[in-house]
Amino acid sequence: MTDPLHDDTALPSARPAYAGRNRRWLLAGAAAAAAVAGATVSLRQGRPDPAAPSAPPAAGGDAAALWQQSFETPDGAPFDLRALRGRPLLVNFWATWCPPCIEELPMLDRFHRAQAGQGAGGLRVLGVAIDQPSKVRAFLQKLPVAFPVAMGGLDGTGLATRLGNTQGALPFTVVLAADGTVAHRKMGQLTPQDLEGWRKAP
Repeated sequence: MTDPLHDDTALPSARPAYAGRNRRWLLAGAAAAAAVAGATVSLRQGRPDPAAPSAPPAAGGDAAALWQQSFETPDGAPFDLRALRGRPLLVNFWATWCPPCIEELPMLDRFHRAQAGQGAGGLRVLGVAIDQPSKVRAFLQKLPVAFPVAMGGLDGTGLATRLGNTQGALPFTVVLAADGTVAHRKMGQLTPQDLEGWRKAP
């Protein structure tokens, strides 16, 4: 069977002059729709490169949103983030279902312990768990960390977005300077080089 859209011999010889124009418009429209669909798929499937370098603060990052938040600890105690203001702070958004998050937690814990010995000038660490509280508690019983953990939940997801996590991916890390503003931001898994650079110039 011939395809009348691709076999010109199947078309009447006396077809109107506008038929060719309509066909060209149809093909052009289909190509444009395919391009848009491809771009949409790319955006949805995009993930941060785990080896991507630390990114500078993006315009629109809302650091003020962090200091307005109040969460709970895994033990159910209230945790007001304003208590952490006034010193450099590293905020790491993670989840128990995120393999890169789990892999970097021991390194973050060692970094936190080392920085705790630096006194008031040390870079503190805060973990914000974007997960179900029961799963976070069970996980921390098996792999405890010395730095404080806030039970972020849906509010934590919104906070990460306001701090610049436009892709909604984990892990996501933000470093805030002593004045409370965003100094560094990284999508994807951390490296020792990230932590060393932030330690020297938070």
